[in-house]
Amino acid sequence: MASRKPSQAARTLVIIASLFIITAGLKAAAPLLTPLLVSLFLAVLCIPPLHRLKGAGVPDGIAIVIVVIGATILVIAITAIIGRSLAGFESKLPEYRLALDGHVSEFFGWLKSRGIDANTEVLTSQVSSSAILELVTSLAGELLAALSQMLLVILTMIFMLLEASSVPSKLRRAMGSPDADLKDWNAAMLQVQKYVAMKAIVSLVTAALATIVTAAVGVDFPLLWGLIAFLFNFIPNIGSVIAAIPPVLLALVQFGLTSALIVAAGYFAINMVMGNIVEPKVMGRRLGLSTLVVFLSLVFWNWVWGPVGMVLSVPLTVIVKIILEHSCEFRGIAIMLGPESDEVAKA
Repeated sequence: MASRKPSQAARTLVIIASLFIITAGLKAAAPLLTPLLVSLFLAVLCIPPLHRLKGAGVPDGIAIVIVVIGATILVIAITAIIGRSLAGFESKLPEYRLALDGHVSEFFGWLKSRGIDANTEVLTSQVSSSAILELVTSLAGELLAALSQMLLVILTMIFMLLEASSVPSKLRRAMGSPDADLKDWNAAMLQVQKYVAMKAIVSLVTAALATIVTAAVGVDFPLLWGLIAFLFNFIPNIGSVIAAIPPVLLALVQFGLTSALIVAAGYFAINMVMGNIVEPKVMGRRLGLSTLVVFLSLVFWNWVWGPVGMVLSVPLTVIVKIILEHSCEFRGIAIMLGPESDEVAKA
């Protein structure tokens, strides 16, 4: 009997089932993949300075050593800042929780004195006033766990940098055509690389300003809030807002409403200038993703890989979109992931 081709519906079900299995595997492998993602992130950040050193005439081996030493110092510094700040923050968290709950009770009392009937017991049972502070501890702890595997992160990053130059030839062999045109692929990868590098620079300036604001007001652990501002600035749309909430609440706990408003105003000014003026001018057009896809990718990658996935949600989704664009069968999905205009942003 002649073999029958599977129906379109059956093929669609197989694809959906495969995606569910792959997603479950990615989530289950998070402890292994998270350090690899950190390595990939560092490798992408290292490529521009590596190219600059090579362009200045520095031999390849020496250029890689210089870049790796710089990246290692950076990882050690970040790990030390998070570890020290997190230990102090956790020790003071019960004190912060009590103080913040006291401010919330005072606020409910103020509402009641103005004739606004607020059921304190119901509201406090539904909303934990210190949940955001505990969330910061959780997020910083997960990031610290990823960075704590420093040797694996650095070694993986070194091998990625060594293999970067051979990727195009490997892609051609994988495609079965030594003369395959990788122009679109190279342009897209350059675009992702440029996005990550420029975003890192903007995030670094944002972090420095956030550190200055919190230190000037006297908020505890200003380096921690600066680091969180740096990382959360990679999260589109809502990252900068989330990064501002913990230091504002901490300023409220430590010094009162006036200091909290000053910190909030400082963060608002930073985000307005950096997000609406500097970043669009420096980075130009976006990476060809719709706003809805950006938000859904944030939710999805956070569910799969936690804070690290959240920070890298946009680059990861763009890479998936690039892969789909180069597949005749799934090119339609890539179009659905893009913005209304089908024009791809140029680097």
